[in-house]
Amino acid sequence: MPRRRDRMRLGAFLYPGGHHVAAWRHPSAQADAGINAAHYRQIARTAEAAKFDLIFLADGVSIRGDDLDALSRTAIRYVGQFEPLTLLSHLSAVTERIGLVATASTTYNEPFHVARKFASLDHLSGGRAGWNLVTSADPREAWNFSRESHLAHANRYARAEEFVDVVRGLWDSYADDAFVRDRDSGRFFEPSKLHLLAHEGEHFSVRGPLNVPRPPQGHPVVVQAGSSEAGKALAARTAEVIFTAQQTLEDAVAFYADVKGRMAGHGRDPDHLKIMPGAFPVVGRTEAEAQDKFAALQALIHPVVGRSLLEQLTGADLSAYPDDAIVPDLPETNGGKSRQELFLRLARREGLTIRDLYLRAASARGHWVIVGTPGQIADALQERFEARGADGFNIMPPTLPGGLDDFATLVIPELQRRGLFRRDYEGATLRENLGLPRPAGRAWRSARG
Repeated sequence: MPRRRDRMRLGAFLYPGGHHVAAWRHPSAQADAGINAAHYRQIARTAEAAKFDLIFLADGVSIRGDDLDALSRTAIRYVGQFEPLTLLSHLSAVTERIGLVATASTTYNEPFHVARKFASLDHLSGGRAGWNLVTSADPREAWNFSRESHLAHANRYARAEEFVDVVRGLWDSYADDAFVRDRDSGRFFEPSKLHLLAHEGEHFSVRGPLNVPRPPQGHPVVVQAGSSEAGKALAARTAEVIFTAQQTLEDAVAFYADVKGRMAGHGRDPDHLKIMPGAFPVVGRTEAEAQDKFAALQALIHPVVGRSLLEQLTGADLSAYPDDAIVPDLPETNGGKSRQELFLRLARREGLTIRDLYLRAASARGHWVIVGTPGQIADALQERFEARGADGFNIMPPTLPGGLDDFATLVIPELQRRGLFRRDYEGATLRENLGLPRPAGRAWRSARG
């Protein structure tokens, strides 16, 4: 296979104190990170100085879990942290080039809300916004939105398919040059360049127009995080970046070929989708130092937290089984199907007990864990990139700020030395830096009829 001529894309996936489930307990982590604006300013500047493509913030609209003891011992289940769009608006003022991506659910929002907020962030940041489209996996979210139960998986994706079309249509409410702001004539915008969406569908009825001008990028970059069959179908049609989880090179290459192979059916160029699986790097100047760092984090996992996290990720009640039991067959979930399948395959492949599996889950929640020297980590990333198992990676620092500092100062220079990663930004917008085209505006009937 010929060597790739493009370069890796890198996202900095920021959980408050780090991605390890016990990160907040580590002495190098910022324990109050979730509500510490100075902490986020520091790590955003670190990521931008290292030339990361983007910052990514996950989100959920409920706390994850019902076990109060377990919840009170963790800081990664959307407990005690900022709402992400508010935070990214703040960070847009202290950064200049790095992309700003936040999660918003298509199940517990309306398209107009999402279109307006991300268009506003795109203007505030000068064209650096991205929307991570999710359908919500946790049934507890329903209880915060006047619903007794979570929508079924297929229904959530059907809603998402229509949702993204409505959002993109609202972003095209105005031509790029609609706002003339001509003081002499008294014309603020040109009415012939305002277009009504007038959408009538199964899930939404949205007249439009949006009350925000067309975003600088045309559309903020659309990111998608599902890897189920429904998720892959949605991504092939709509996504421009995919955040995903694959444990092995074989799985990564198969996923990459599968999703990219579906795009022609939608008239899309495969290069217009960047697949960026999660990678959890533990960096040491020697391999022994890296292993010691990882072991120190693993030793901080409280058993109650580990088991509770595994139940949340798999959607299964494991209370009838002891920690040393082999992972049982699990019933189908109405939550995240791809993540449950990933953990079951891992458990079967390696004969893991429940304790073994929750220790695996606690580090990176099913994402790829790489422990080693800068050269070893660069080797692993390069292999997956050049084998076309990824276009880049969503880097998940184990702790913050230290884990990001380690990657920025030790691994990125090695990737740059190999010609795999940029030394400076190519453009001013997230689209330009990711190598994605700017969408042309779509015209519907004008507001004049």
